[in-house]
Amino acid sequence: MTIKTLGAAALIAASATVAHADDWTAYTYSSVSTTSAVKGMQRIVDRVAEDTDLTIDLHLGKTLQIASADITQAVGDGIIDMAADFFFSGSVPIARVLNLPMLIENDEEWAKAYEAMEPTLVDAFAQQGVVLLGGYRYPEQTIFTTFEISSLADLEGHKIRVTSPEQGKFVEMFGGAPITLSGSEVPTSLERGVIEGVLTASAGGAKNWHEFLPYNYRFAVNYGNSMIIANEDSFDALSEDTQTRLREIVAEEGPATTAAFLEDEEAQKASQSEAGMTLVDAAEGDAEMAGEKLAPFWESWAEENGPEYVEALATVREAIGK
Repeated sequence: MTIKTLGAAALIAASATVAHADDWTAYTYSSVSTTSAVKGMQRIVDRVAEDTDLTIDLHLGKTLQIASADITQAVGDGIIDMAADFFFSGSVPIARVLNLPMLIENDEEWAKAYEAMEPTLVDAFAQQGVVLLGGYRYPEQTIFTTFEISSLADLEGHKIRVTSPEQGKFVEMFGGAPITLSGSEVPTSLERGVIEGVLTASAGGAKNWHEFLPYNYRFAVNYGNSMIIANEDSFDALSEDTQTRLREIVAEEGPATTAAFLEDEEAQKASQSEAGMTLVDAAEGDAEMAGEKLAPFWESWAEENGPEYVEALATVREAIGK
């Protein structure tokens, strides 16, 4: 299977014929074929082709006329059959409980929290006409800057690019100014001083932007994750055996993608350090202080969104013992 480019006309045609049970169109938000995210999806596509009668054509980010924030909706509407979606929180906002800053602080906590939340996530995606097959996680989001930083106090007065309102709240709490930009805008914005830092992973955005970011404060703010999803009608049209095999393959390749990201994180940290980036360990006491400061925000976030969110937060906190 190869990654193809699909034009507007072809996309319209695809949306009209999406129900072919044995010929799917898949999409990933990532536009770089060498990332762990795309490699993982390609492995899924290849293994499905080997083990079933299902053929999946995988398309890179920006090759279809689908905005990153609209991927889950596009799957639910049947424009595409399958996707890896990092920007699903607009369509399934309750999933953002897993991304609250300082709530989940390590791999063990993530595993427990996700397991506890999975039934809720399955139901929430189903309400969008989408089957949640699995997913993968990026390494911890840390702080990369153009200015020297050795503690959270150094964020004060600086403009930091964030990818969610929750990350924005974290930056605000330490005196910074959060700014939301697309990934394509980051390099130019760093050059022009529109932003002075980003929250990302070494194996994530920093892999492309490291030349503009001489400092990395190794403080884990939160985690970001992607969901691997399928259109409900397309999935239901598959044979039971193919459905089972597809789920099994995703269940294996999702964690494998996470592991690849974690391995790449260490490689990128070393590479970025060798290239001149200054990596600074989190200052003693910063994590405990930040956790205490953010805990009331978790509660207000949940209460403002409604009883389901309060319940989701309680489920996660019970699972990780916080």
